[in-house]
Amino acid sequence: MASSSSVAILVLVVSCMSVVCSARGPKKIVVGDRQTWEFGIDYSDWALKNGPFYVNDVLVFRYPAPNGFGSPHSVYLLPNSESFSNCDFSKAREVANTSQGEGDGFEFVLEQSKTYYFACGERNGLHCVDGNMKFSVLPKAY
Repeated sequence: MASSSSVAILVLVVSCMSVVCSARGPKKIVVGDRQTWEFGIDYSDWALKNGPFYVNDVLVFRYPAPNGFGSPHSVYLLPNSESFSNCDFSKAREVANTSQGEGDGFEFVLEQSKTYYFACGERNGLHCVDGNMKFSVLPKAY
């Protein structure tokens, strides 16, 4: 029969293990995985499949710099769900221009537990409307 001190130690060890096992540091997540940030990918579906996201996770947007071929990309933060749904960039804020995605890409830190609405604003929002280049995330707090 186990003594009460042995049971207490066992409970303490199990509690500590569960905290260590559930500890998670920020992750770097490449938006779109191998496809990166490009026209024609359903990024809302990508976000659903790759969540949950957490506060301090880093989203990496990779896309080629303008090169005369194809259409360049950018990253905008839209202010609300209505702007997101309608691909309305009138109150959006550009967070990465067309050349910031080359190489290692542009990194965006999810600093708060709030909904972030991302979209490509190129071609007057055509990439958002027709190319599905938009998604939203609501990072969880640890």
